[in-house]
Amino acid sequence: MFKQLFIFSQLLLLFFHHSPTIFAQSPAPAPAPLGPPNVVGILKKAGHFNKLVRLMKRTKMDARIFSLLNNSNPLTIFAPTDEAFARLKSKTLKSFTYQQRIQLIQFHIVNSLLSPLDFETVTNPLSTQAGDNTKYKFPLNVTVDGDQVNIRTGIVNASVNGTVYSDSQLAVYQVDRVLLPLGFFVSPPPVPAPPPPKEKASPSDEDDEDDEDEPKPSGAMPVIYNGLGAKSFVCSVIIAFSLCV
Repeated sequence: MFKQLFIFSQLLLLFFHHSPTIFAQSPAPAPAPLGPPNVVGILKKAGHFNKLVRLMKRTKMDARIFSLLNNSNPLTIFAPTDEAFARLKSKTLKSFTYQQRIQLIQFHIVNSLLSPLDFETVTNPLSTQAGDNTKYKFPLNVTVDGDQVNIRTGIVNASVNGTVYSDSQLAVYQVDRVLLPLGFFVSPPPVPAPPPPKEKASPSDEDDEDDEDEPKPSGAMPVIYNGLGAKSFVCSVIIAFSLCV
C-alpha cells in the first residue's frame, strides 16, 4: 500500500513538472483608462447647481467642457449656485441671445488650473473661454482679501464660497453671484476723431504775409530834407524862379 502511494505521488509531481501553465494564475486585466472628470455629474452630486447644469446642457457647453478636458486642457470653473441665479434681476437671463448665453457660461471658465493659493498671484484680467478680456468685453479680475477670494467683472462683485471639486486637471469653485460680463451691458465710448492736419502755407502765401508787415508806398514822391538831397532841391527851386522872372 505504501509503495502504491509513493508511486502515485511521483506521478503527480511529474505531471505538475511538465504542465506548469495549467494551474498558473491568469494575469489581472489592465484597468480601463480614466476619462476626463464629468463636470455635470460633479455639479449634480453637489446638489445646488441645477440651474447652471440646465444652462450648460441647453447651450451644449457641457459637451464643450468635456472635449476640452478630454484633450488635456486644464480648466477652472466658477460655478454660481441656484441662489446666485435667483439673485439676478427679473428676465435678465431671458434677455440674452443664445450666443450670449454660451458666452455667459464661457465667461465662468478660466483657461488654466487655479488652486486657492494661485488666486493671490494671478495676472488680471484672467483669460476665459469667452475670449477678449480687455475693457468693455470680458474682463474678469480676482483679488484676495485675507481669506476671502473676490471676483469683479465691472458689473457684479462675487465671492468664492468654497471648493466643489479639485484634481490635477480641473478645479470647480462655488460663487455667490452669476458673473455678468461688462460687454453685455456697457458699450465702449466712441473713439474721438483725430484732429484735422494743419495746412502748411505755400511760399507765395508766406511772401504775402511778410508784405503785410511792410509799409505800403504812397502816391506822393518822398521829400528828402537831409544831406545833399536837400541842397539840390533848393538849387532847383532858385533856378526855376529866376527863369520865370
